[in-house]
This record gives sequence, C-alpha cells and structure tokens, in this order.
Amino acid sequence: MANPLFLFLLFLNVAAAPRAGADGADPCAGRRIYIRHLPPRFNADLLRHCGADAFPLADASAAATSAPPCESLANHGLGPRTHPRSRSWYRTDARLLEPFFHRRILERDCLADDPARADAVFVTYYAALDALPYVLDPALLDASARHGEELAGFLARDQPRILSRRQGHDHFLVVSGSAWDYAQSPGEGPRLWGTTSLLRRPELANFTFLTVESRMWPWQEHAIPHPTSFHPATLPHLRAWLARARRSRRGTLMLFAGGVSRPSRPNIRGSILAECANRTDACAVVDCSGGKCSHDPGRYMRAMLGAKFCLEPPGDTPTRRSTFDAILAGCVPVFFEDLAARRQYGWHLPPARYDEFSVHIPKETVVFGGVRIAETLEAVPEAEVRRMRKRVLEMAPRVLYRRHGSTAELRGAGKDAVDLAVDGVLRRIRRRTCAQDEGRPERIYAMEDDSVEM
Repeated sequence: MANPLFLFLLFLNVAAAPRAGADGADPCAGRRIYIRHLPPRFNADLLRHCGADAFPLADASAAATSAPPCESLANHGLGPRTHPRSRSWYRTDARLLEPFFHRRILERDCLADDPARADAVFVTYYAALDALPYVLDPALLDASARHGEELAGFLARDQPRILSRRQGHDHFLVVSGSAWDYAQSPGEGPRLWGTTSLLRRPELANFTFLTVESRMWPWQEHAIPHPTSFHPATLPHLRAWLARARRSRRGTLMLFAGGVSRPSRPNIRGSILAECANRTDACAVVDCSGGKCSHDPGRYMRAMLGAKFCLEPPGDTPTRRSTFDAILAGCVPVFFEDLAARRQYGWHLPPARYDEFSVHIPKETVVFGGVRIAETLEAVPEAEVRRMRKRVLEMAPRVLYRRHGSTAELRGAGKDAVDLAVDGVLRRIRRRTCAQDEGRPERIYAMEDDSVEM
C-alpha cells in the first residue's frame, strides 16, 4: 500500500499550479478565488509532523482506536476508512481540516490565475499543524507569541501587491480548532500551554479566519462545523445514510457522549452525569474519555441512532463536535447555552430556526434550579419530536464535509459545509471591499449578522 504522506504531498505538488477561472462573467461574477500558493514549509512540509515522534498527529492516549502516524493523511486528510467496505465513513482527525479544505478548494470552479481579477484570496497555510511545536514542545512555549510571524513576513515580501491591494481584507484561511487556542495576547505572560498568538498578529488583522469555534466579538472570525467522520462521495450514499437515520428505532430518551470524569465543582456536565446515573431508564452514556471516540465513529453513532435527544453541554469551550454527529444521526441536539451553537454557525445553521430542530435548557436552571432534563424532554409531545428530527436531518447535508472528487449528482443536490463556508466568506469580503471602494471605512468592521435563511 502506498504511503499516505507520499500520496498527499504528490497531489499538492501536482495541483500547485494555478488554475484559470472561467472566462464568462455570469457564472463566476463575484466568486473568483485566487489560491495564494506558499512555499512547502507553510503547508506540505508540515504534514511530515505525522511521522515525527515529537509531534505525532495520532493521539497516544487513544492508541487503541487512533490511526497510526501518517495513516491520518490517507484519502487526502479524511483518514483511513472505518471498514474496508465503507464508502463514506473515515477515521478523520479534525486537525487535518486545513489540508482537506485546501483539497476541496482546488476542485472549485472559478479559480483565478491572476490575483488582480480575484474576488478573494485563499491562503494555503496549515496553521494548526504549524502550531504543533509551540503547543507540544515545552522548550518553545515562550516562542508561541511568534506563531504566524514567518507567514506575515513572506506575504509582505513576496508579490506584495497581492496583500496591499485590499490591505488583506480579501484574504481568508482555515484554522483547525477553536479561535481561543490562537488568541493569546503577544504581550501576555506567562504563556498559556496549548495557545499561540496567531489571531493577534497585526499583519493578519484584516484576514477572515474560518475556525471550528469563534469568539463572539472579533469581526475577522467565523465558525464552520467541526468535521465529522461522514464524507459521502455520491448522492445514493448520502440518501442511504439519511434514510437509515430517519427509520432508526429510538428507544432511548436522551444520550450523552463525552468525558465521564466528575467535575470538582457543580456544572452542567456533572449534573448530566448525575441525572443519567439516576435515570438509567431514560439516559444512556457513551464514555469518550481519553480520546476514545476520536477516530472511532461506530462507538457513538450507533448509540445516537437509537436516541431521541443528544445532550450537548459545553466543555473546555462552548462548542462540541458531538453536535454535528448528532445532527447526522437525526438525534435532536439539546443545548444548555446559546454560545454552544446558536451564535456560532450562522452560515450553516440559521439562528432563527434553532427552535425548529433543537431544544434549549438553560444550564443554570439545571445546576442550581432543580430542573430535571429527562422530565423536560419527556414533556415534549412525540409529534413535536418527530418534527424536530425531520428538521435535523434536513440540516445534515449543510454541516457535513463531502468527500473530495464527489459526483456531479451529489454536488448538484445541495451545498455542504465547504460550499457554504466559501459562500459566506465571499459575501463577507464583498461587503468589506465595497465599503473600501465607497470610502466608508466604518462599514468594513460592521458586526452584522450575515447568516443566511434557507
């Protein structure tokens, strides 16, 4: 079997030549993207971390289920198949969203070979992989404030007109992970383990960053869905899964999939675990402690298919990958704070429609107010549960990442997470560049809600 790393690097090298955008004005008007090709040290060379003992991509704490080093790069970053006969399910490492997104951008129509004709500039920087030495090597902890410094210098020196034309307002890139992990102030000390200052670099302040979780106030960030393990390549594969989720028998009222260690202080996760321990007739728990679920979707997806509601409490940060797994399974998500999703994924899950496909129970009422989650969910009429499940499955194609090279039939059936993210970026960039052209700088930084109704 060919080495996945070799195949991945070979593809990137072959695909490195810019592709011309379409000549016709109508199909590509406002949609032309110039791919800002960078030296390999900013992307392809970083994939070699997977083979280094110091910075392995595979999670050593979950060695029983994690893909071996470099195997995570199989299938252009989707990871190895969960089963030899699988055509849609992969052991996906979320940290490889950047190269996978790059692969999908290379497939798009309307790529421009001239940056002066482009509406947006995609920067092919694998930020999360470049951050690995800073967050894993204690000797480099104090240098983490310099993350992105080399990239900023290169963009300023190499073909500087590309950056200066719009002062960076037309540039965008993808960062695997939460924005909080890249937002420590450069001047703060001591440095926090696991964080860098990439998003605080003034040279990149006008870029649009696509992260799997954004902060609420910085205008340059926008959240896109956490990658799941489901990546269909054909319309029949997508329809077959949705049909399975639709007809699945759901004998469990509610499910929690996540870490099961009890917190030292009262919080919503501890309340959920305590209630599930007392209501085994209504609640199921999937232990995902220590990364057990990271590369093993079968461990939790079967349980989600059998549950009516999936509990999505915040963890270290407000959002969870489990939310998107639940949506794919047709398991109605239950949120305990607005920051968990409602204020995060407006391009993919319209905020005004959350009540149609999810339940919100304020965490304070559970932790301190005596509200019982099971009793609240038992009170939802069965007809309403079926209606919400129908809406959830309607949302599912919007939050999954199709496999690269998917069929024209599947692409024509609707937009997936990548398509919607790029559409959102183009809208945002168009608003900013129009404000520049009109001499209205106050509009460049407008914090408008740019979610799209379905």
